[in-house]
Amino acid sequence: MFRIAASDYMDPLFLPGLVAQVKAAAPGVHLELMTLSGEFDYRRALAAGDVDLVVGNWLQPPEELHLGRLVSDDVVCLVANSHPAVRMAENRRWTVDKYLDCDHVAPMPFHLGARGVVDDHLQLLGHKRDLSVRAAHFSLIPLMVARSMLVLTTGRLFCSRYLGSLPVAIVRCPVTFPPLTYYQLWHDLTHASASMRWLREQVREVAQHLVPSKPPASN
Repeated sequence: MFRIAASDYMDPLFLPGLVAQVKAAAPGVHLELMTLSGEFDYRRALAAGDVDLVVGNWLQPPEELHLGRLVSDDVVCLVANSHPAVRMAENRRWTVDKYLDCDHVAPMPFHLGARGVVDDHLQLLGHKRDLSVRAAHFSLIPLMVARSMLVLTTGRLFCSRYLGSLPVAIVRCPVTFPPLTYYQLWHDLTHASASMRWLREQVREVAQHLVPSKPPASN
C-alpha cells in the first residue's frame, strides 16, 4: 500500500499517468491518493507514517523533509478567449496594474492562513491582486475561467492541457515570477525503504514525461 498526497496543480494528467505506470509495473500494488488541502497537515502525516509521499509546489519546501525536484514551469495567465487581456497582450498593453485590477481565481492554499505561492510572491513585490474566487477543486478552475472574466495564474504545463477543449487562452503574466517548481517530499522514516525509493522513481519518471520535448533550435 502506497499513500500519496498530491495537488493537481502540476498537470491534470500527472496522477492518472502515475496510477497507470505503477499498476503496469506492479499490478498488485494498492494506492491511496489524498488531496492536499488546508485541513490536511501533510508534515504531521509524513512524520506519523500516515502518508508516504507528498507532491506539490512550494517557494520554500519544509527543511525537515527530504525532497526531489520534479518539474519547473513558467508562470502564465489562463483567461477566457473573450477576456480583454488577450487583446491587451497582443497590443502590449497588458500591464502589471491592469493585471492586478482583474478578478482573479486561485486554489485554496495547502494550510489554513496561508496565501499561496503566487500571492506570497506578489506580497514580496509589494503587490496585491483582487482575489475574488478561492476554489478547493483546482481541476474545475479552467471551466470557471472559460465562463467568466476570471484570471488564473499558474504553470504553463497545467494551462496548456485545456487549450484544445475549452474556449481559453494563455497570456503572459505581466508580473515577473520565478519558475514554479514542483517537488516530491518524504520523511526520514521512509528514506531508506527500497519500496519507497521505487515509488519515488516512478513519480520522477511520470513527471519528466509530462514536459513536452523542445524542438531543435533552427540555425
